[in-house]
Amino acid sequence: RSITQYQTQSLSGLSATRRGLPKEKMTDNGMMSRAKVLTIDNMNPTVKKVEYAVRGPIVQRAVELERELSEGMKKPFAEVIKANIGDAHAMGQQPITFFRQVLALCSYPELLSDSTFPEDAKSRACRILQSCGGFSMGSYSASQGIDSVRQDVAQYIQRRDGGVPCDPDNIYLTTGASDGIVTMLKLLVCGEGTSRAGVMISIPQYPLYSAALAELGAVQINYYLNEEACWSLDIPELQRAVNEARRYCNPRALCIINPGNPTGQVQSRQCIEDVIRFAAKERLFLMADEVYQDNVYADGCQFHSFKKVLFEMGPEYSETVELASFHSTSKCYMGECGFRGGYMEIINMDDDVKAQLTKLVSVRLCPPVPGQALMDLVVNPPQPGEPSYNNFIKERTATLSALAEKAKLTEQVLNTVEGISCNPVQGAMYSFPRITIPEKAVQEAAEKGQAPDMFYCMKMLEETGICLVPGSGFGQKDGTYHFRMTILPPKDKLQILLNNVKEFHQRFTLQYS
Repeated sequence: RSITQYQTQSLSGLSATRRGLPKEKMTDNGMMSRAKVLTIDNMNPTVKKVEYAVRGPIVQRAVELERELSEGMKKPFAEVIKANIGDAHAMGQQPITFFRQVLALCSYPELLSDSTFPEDAKSRACRILQSCGGFSMGSYSASQGIDSVRQDVAQYIQRRDGGVPCDPDNIYLTTGASDGIVTMLKLLVCGEGTSRAGVMISIPQYPLYSAALAELGAVQINYYLNEEACWSLDIPELQRAVNEARRYCNPRALCIINPGNPTGQVQSRQCIEDVIRFAAKERLFLMADEVYQDNVYADGCQFHSFKKVLFEMGPEYSETVELASFHSTSKCYMGECGFRGGYMEIINMDDDVKAQLTKLVSVRLCPPVPGQALMDLVVNPPQPGEPSYNNFIKERTATLSALAEKAKLTEQVLNTVEGISCNPVQGAMYSFPRITIPEKAVQEAAEKGQAPDMFYCMKMLEETGICLVPGSGFGQKDGTYHFRMTILPPKDKLQILLNNVKEFHQRFTLQYS
C-alpha cells in the first residue's frame, strides 16, 4: 500500500471535529449528507447584527396575512394596508407622465417614430440615448455616471442653491441615495478599539444607518431629537453625544436627515448653520440626507440645502468643512423607488480620497442606467413653452398638494385620540406619533419577548390589517413608545386607516387598563 493510501486512511480516522470540518449527517435513505460549509455559527458576525425594521417581522406577517386572505381565510378585515414604507406608487401615487414617456422611448427607441409621444419627450430621449453606448440603455455607463446627466445634476444644484457653483466632477450617480450613503460610510470607517470610527446618527433614525454601521463594524453614536420641540435638533445634545463617544471611539462623521425620516421635521436655516459650526469645531465629516427636499408642507417651513448654507457662511466654512449630500428619484413628487436612481455631491474631499472613491464605485461597474436617465429628468424637467410643461406642472402640483392635505389630516385625526400625540408633519412622508401603552400590555409584551410598541403594532395588524412600524425599530428615548406610518395612501383610504387606528387604540387601552 502506498504512503498516500496510509495518509488517507489516517486522515479519515480522525473525527470531523478534530479535523476542523463540519460533521456529516445520515439522511433518511441511509446516504451521508455533508454539513453546510456556511452556517449561522461561522458566517460573517457583523451581518447578524444588521436589523431593518421597515421590512422586519411585522411586514413579514403582513405578507402572510395577504396570502391567507387570498386563500379565503376569514379575518376581521378585508385587506392589509401597508403604511410601513415610503413606497409611493404601491400606495396609489401616479407616476409623472413625461418621465414615463421618456423612459419608454429610451427603452424602446422604435417608439421615436410614434406620433402619440410629444416632441420634447422624444428630444429628451434622444439626448439620453446619445450618451449611452450603442444608443442603448442596456450598455454600461461610466462608473461615476453618464457625463451629460452629471452635468444636468450640477446645473440643477446650482439653480436650486441660488447660483452657488457646482462642479460635475463632484457628482456621483448612485443606485438610490442608500447606495451613496453606504459608500461614504465605507470610506469613513477605520480603526480598532477606542480608535474605531464613530458615526453620529439621529434618534429616531432611518434604519439604513444603523444597519450599515453594524455591517461595517463602526460605532453608532446616538443623538436624540427633541420631540417636545417638534423633533428639533439641539446643539447641546450633539455636544453631549460627541463628548461621551470620545471615551470609547473616534467620532468621524455626523449624519443629518432633512426633511426628517421618520419624524417629518424640517430643520430651520439657523439650525443648519449651527450644525455646520459644530461639525467644523469637532472636525466631523457632514453627511446630509436630503431626499425629501421637495416634501415640505407646513407654513413657515422651507428646505435649505446644507451646501447652500455652507457657502453662504463664507470661506471659513465653505473651503474647509467636508460634506456629502444625497438626493434620490424615490421620494418627493416622483416616488419612483423601483428605478433606483440617485446622486451624491461631495464638497472639500481630499483629492487622494476622491480617487479612492472613484475606484470604489468602479468595482460595481455603474448605477442602473434607467435610474440615471430618470435622475436626469428629475433635475431637468419640461421647461415653460415645451409641449409637456403644463401637464408636468399640473401632475407635480397635484401630488404635492395631496401630500400636504394628508399630512394635515394625519396630525389632526391622531391628536383627537387620548393616548396618542402627533407632532405636525412638516415634511417628508411620515408621522411618528407617541403612544401611551398601559402597564399590563408592557408586561404581556415582556412575557412574549417583544418591545411594547412591537406588541402593540403586531396586535393592530392582526385585528385591523394595518401594517405600521414600531418606534423601537427606529430608536426612541427610554420609556417612550411610538409608531411610524406613511401618509401615502389615497385620502379616502388614509381616512379609513386613521379611523381604524383610533378605534384600535381605544380598544387596546380599555383591554389593558
